[in-house]
Amino acid sequence: MAGIKMRMAKVTVFLCLGLTPGFSQDFSADTLDLTAVEVRAKQLQKYAYGQFVRSLDKERLTQMSGMTLGEALQQSTGLFVREYGPGMLASVSMRGTSAGHNALFWNSLPVNSPSLGQADYSIFTMGGFDQVAIHYGSSGARYGTDAIGGAIHLDNTPDFGKANETRVNTRLGSFGRWDQELSHRYGGDAFSFKTSLYRNFAANRFPYTDWASAGTPTRVQDHAEVTQMGWTQGLAVKLDKRQSIEASFWLNEINREIQPLLGSPERDQQLDWNIRGVVDYYHRRDKASWNVKAGLVRDKMRFNQEENQTLLALLGAELDWEPADEWQTNTGIRLTHIKGNLATYSREEQRLELYQATNFTPLPRLGFSLQLRQLIHDGEPVPFTPGLGAAWTIFNQEDQEWELTGNISRSFKVPTLNDRFWVPGGNPDLLPEQSWSREAGLNHSLKGSRLHIKNRLAYFHMAVDQWVVWLPKGTFWTPENVRKVVNQGLEYFFESEWKSGSWEMGLDLDYAFTRPIIESDDQDQSIGKRLPYVPEHKVQGQLHAGRGPLSFFIRGQKTGKRFVTTDNRSSLPAFALWGAGVQYDFKFSPWLKGDMGFSAHNIFDRDYQVLRLRPMPGRNFQFNVNLVI
Repeated sequence: MAGIKMRMAKVTVFLCLGLTPGFSQDFSADTLDLTAVEVRAKQLQKYAYGQFVRSLDKERLTQMSGMTLGEALQQSTGLFVREYGPGMLASVSMRGTSAGHNALFWNSLPVNSPSLGQADYSIFTMGGFDQVAIHYGSSGARYGTDAIGGAIHLDNTPDFGKANETRVNTRLGSFGRWDQELSHRYGGDAFSFKTSLYRNFAANRFPYTDWASAGTPTRVQDHAEVTQMGWTQGLAVKLDKRQSIEASFWLNEINREIQPLLGSPERDQQLDWNIRGVVDYYHRRDKASWNVKAGLVRDKMRFNQEENQTLLALLGAELDWEPADEWQTNTGIRLTHIKGNLATYSREEQRLELYQATNFTPLPRLGFSLQLRQLIHDGEPVPFTPGLGAAWTIFNQEDQEWELTGNISRSFKVPTLNDRFWVPGGNPDLLPEQSWSREAGLNHSLKGSRLHIKNRLAYFHMAVDQWVVWLPKGTFWTPENVRKVVNQGLEYFFESEWKSGSWEMGLDLDYAFTRPIIESDDQDQSIGKRLPYVPEHKVQGQLHAGRGPLSFFIRGQKTGKRFVTTDNRSSLPAFALWGAGVQYDFKFSPWLKGDMGFSAHNIFDRDYQVLRLRPMPGRNFQFNVNLVI
């Protein structure tokens, strides 16, 4: 198995992120036989045998500067992103789960809202990080609460040993879009920093068909303007050959006119302020590494005249070490303090987490990962969460590899502050949502002189019990643990690269078949029906080609029918979107280079809705210029 016996400080260099010990842990990685160098292995990939972690590299993220995380995931992965309109609330559904069943981390700091239990992917702009990793499937044993469907990790990495670099990125688009970012980075032998300032604006004055009005007239959206600005700062210092300190800070503000439902006269306004900061201390030895982390997340949201604030403070420590050639282990503890000052309540809570992850490689082609986690929530233990995965390379030659993977794991979700304490209706007696998940995968890679191909086919089965649902109770609504959902499906990923002379071409495909069925619910008419807003089929593909400084792409995706209600009596039709673009890399002088590009989206001007009564823009264009000094 390629890279299965990875060492703590000296590992083989991998393409893209250079962090992945095996194909099952990073679909986009490839290997080169180079002299070993010292890097820090990301623990989320190191202890993920039997699971799938997919990474988006820095080059791809740079091309998407100005986009939100939701837009980037929609365009670059097969994940289904639930958008309430362009620039509006966006959440991700992984393997058919709800928005609150997916964990989001920034530099290993959890950034899901403690009050809502989910993240708004529209407020995370691409200027705030330079790496994205997507962990598909149940991973609560590794990351804690919320990671029932999967987890997404955003990271900032220091660039030691690199010269000064200044970037100026500008993106202009249809319907009044204008994104700007200015950044500067420096990497010396012992000191590294990056500063970034951004401002994104979208008037969102797009025409749409008003299906809620008689005669279905065409109107122009007049209440969906979005203005976002922020500052990010990264710092890293090497104290000596073994010790370093890394810090990242992020200030963000986004002011939005909330796009109303079709036919609604509402004119809501929402203002979000976000402060995020994290500091890490690393101490590394040949076969052991210490990490101490402190982090803070402060979110403030004003919806019309109603104001809500949450604070999350985290302190953690972990030890990663290699007691023998066949064993690697990671032991950690994390203390989290959460405080919420919401419109109708004020509450605090404490979380203490103990976790352990262990790799065992009894044979060069066989590896196992065991994860264990116990959370003590306000003095009470939540369900113990174990996970076990395996990866076995059944065929391995220089040009071809076949690998079998498998995993079984338990995950959970702690009830949110709003679920327990909202007035009126909060239910402090709610139980944590729980899930058991299993999956099996087959990975194949083929490496020829001109053609590289990678495939992954996986089957998953997931049962989520004690699902929290808000139900009417007299004059108000209250949450109850009433639903059980059994979800199963297939995922297929395909990547290819082909070189012919000076041409480089590639084809990427993602396909997901997802079928979540409600097995028990307070509403009898929902039993046996599919969850709303989960497409049974989602397929996405991209063809790209380049020669010298010129490159282009053609991208397409099709999202299947989505039911609107749990009784499955109404639905939204399937829709297909196509886009294309061209990019040219230039170099005016040794000190000035960059690229410019033009892209078209929704080329066939499709009238569609991701969510009911939420219109989306038709055909639109974007032009971007990125300068590097």
